[in-house]
Amino acid sequence: MQMVIFGLTVTSSWGNGHATLWRGLIRALARLGWSVTFFERNTPYYAGARDLDQLDGGNIVLYPDWEDIRRVAERAIKQSDVVIVTSYCPDAVDASRLAQQASRGLRVFYDLDTPVTLARIEQGERPSYFGPEGLADFDLVLSYTGGSAIDALKTILGARHVVPLYGHVDPDQHRPAEPRAEFAGDLSYLGTYAADRQAGVEKLLVRPAARLPDHRFVIGGAQYPQEFPWSDNIFFVRHLPPADHPAFFSSSRLTLNVTREAMAQKGWCPSGRLFEAAACGVPIVTDTWPGLDSFFEPGSEILLAHDTDDVVAALKLPVRELDAIRSRARERVLDEHTSARRAAELDRILSEAARNPAGEPMKEAV
Repeated sequence: MQMVIFGLTVTSSWGNGHATLWRGLIRALARLGWSVTFFERNTPYYAGARDLDQLDGGNIVLYPDWEDIRRVAERAIKQSDVVIVTSYCPDAVDASRLAQQASRGLRVFYDLDTPVTLARIEQGERPSYFGPEGLADFDLVLSYTGGSAIDALKTILGARHVVPLYGHVDPDQHRPAEPRAEFAGDLSYLGTYAADRQAGVEKLLVRPAARLPDHRFVIGGAQYPQEFPWSDNIFFVRHLPPADHPAFFSSSRLTLNVTREAMAQKGWCPSGRLFEAAACGVPIVTDTWPGLDSFFEPGSEILLAHDTDDVVAALKLPVRELDAIRSRARERVLDEHTSARRAAELDRILSEAARNPAGEPMKEAV
């Protein structure tokens, strides 16, 4: 079975969570018999921070601009059973139109940023990754977000058939690791800087650091500005490649999850980092959002933080209690939230959509 993906990036995890998700999913799809080709525009931003040259289980096509690759893309589309175009793909509109013209199989859009997409539309903007027709021409729309976002994609963007495909983790890549001194801390946070996450980071990390000057806090990520409110007990680790994530998580007593504002408001949008941390065996304290209890049991598998006091209290919990929480969270992730589990879900979703997409007869089944 052949699959073509037109996405943001799979070769660089710099400042985005898409790459790691695609790597785990494609690797797992290959085990199910899928042959995947990922088309990625070779932008200087990602080329300068590339941490993958060969895709395990798939092929990468890097191209300078759409016109240079159009004929190659058309041949690949014609030979494929499934074509997936994603949010934030710089050539999403051209790829979508080519898929409508040339595809003999399923035409799929995967919005990995659904709350951001909907928030921009509500503000009067039109995201650049689909045209004025919205999503009406796709046989299937996958959403990284569940809940009310599913209906919104139908009513606002005309999607005919929408199914959630949540985040996940590859436990072969993310698992407990030996701690490293440079990552050591009482509370860690791994995430790219985002303005709409900053209030949460300040409330749940910066203020606890001020309250607990004898504790060590560690932030790992990219794009942090000089004016970030650093203090003597907050240490910064510049962007970490995925290979260093297990050691980063495993070197702290607790790790923090902070959700972007649009995603927290919509709910049902777990960050891939959430699953990575749990798979690495570190107890997690997180902000709250609707649907969180669909993925982890609060108080038993994950700790909730509404304010600074909650984080301070979490840091004072006994080791035995934290060990029980991290053990249960890891077990939950390995059972329900692995890349292999998501690949199996996607394989089933595609098969069902090919047989009866949006209640209509399909041209050719996968």
